[in-house]
Parts: sequence; structure tokens; C-alpha cells
Amino acid sequence: MRVPAGAPVKQFWSITLYDNLTRGPVITPQGAADLSSRKPDLVTNADGSVDVFFGPVKPAGATNWIQTIPGKGWFAYFRFYGPTEPYFSKTWQLNDITLIQP
Repeated sequence: MRVPAGAPVKQFWSITLYDNLTRGPVITPQGAADLSSRKPDLVTNADGSVDVFFGPVKPAGATNWIQTIPGKGWFAYFRFYGPTEPYFSKTWQLNDITLIQP
């Protein structure tokens, strides 16, 4: 998933993965079901966008990765903390999660 540059937030944005059966955060050996713009080592692209990867195995070269469990379903919540006008006017759009073939 690519989070475009300039997310309309006063504070930060966050994406969290949840188990589709328990509705609780995904529990994995990674120990974190979320990623946010507050993360000090968050890697951004040259244009300011952020690539976030999801999967049971960390893709080669990926840094912004949230681990999933093979064969278990999950869903994501993207949160805007302190949303600003472009969020409400829908002039800033979040991209969908897309499949990347290994």
C-alpha cells in the first residue's frame, strides 16, 4: 500500500491490522500489528509517500512491513489523528491495498 505524501493530519496517521475472527490486533512474532508516521525509522520515498507492506514474510528490501499469519484473514484500519480539511473535503485520497507478486 502506498500512503501518498502530505497526509491530512495535525498529529499523525496509523494503520493497524486486525484478525478477522477475533477482531483484535493481529498477533505475530513481529510483536506489532501497526505502523504509523510517528515511527522514528519510517522510510519515506523521494516524493514523501510511504510504502507499507503486509505479509507473513518480509519482502526483500522492505522496511515498512507488518507481519500477517499464513492462512488467517485480516483487515486494516487507517486512522487520521487530528484530520485537516483535505480529509473532510476528500481532496486527499488514500490508495487501496494492492497485491504485489513476489
